[in-house]
Amino acid sequence: MRILGVDPALSVTGYGVIDANNNKISLVEAGVVVTSASQNISMRLNKIHRALAQLISETRPGVMVLEKLYAHYRHPTTAHILGQARGVICLAAAEARIALVEYPATRVKKAIVGKGLAGKYQVQKMVAMTLDIKKLPKYTDVTDALALAIAHQRIAHLDKITGISQ
Repeated sequence: MRILGVDPALSVTGYGVIDANNNKISLVEAGVVVTSASQNISMRLNKIHRALAQLISETRPGVMVLEKLYAHYRHPTTAHILGQARGVICLAAAEARIALVEYPATRVKKAIVGKGLAGKYQVQKMVAMTLDIKKLPKYTDVTDALALAIAHQRIAHLDKITGISQ
């Protein structure tokens, strides 16, 4: 199964593609889509959409994984902007007719580190170890995206062997 994890944001959207066969995971591709604050919102969203659509076309994942949106009431503008980026990413998945799965951050952290309240650095190190990445990426958005993909593989594998949906 090929899995695409995406960590959406307007400035830096991280992505990671893995191949997962049973309990073996290998890195296919990972990186970021960076937009400039000097561009208007429509151009930035268009860039994210086109980049993800092209990535999907080139890598042909069977599923896309996103983190469930969590918005704090004190930061409504951040939630609004993140929602716009997520929207064009979800559109790319729908256009390519690939499944879209979402997990809460705590579920992803638990699948990666074993603790739902694990820190960002712990997740980053475990992702690097799992995929045998020697040098950590410049952007944590990349390892966050890879964590989503790995978490989905582990959750799906667990569901398969137990017959219980998480």
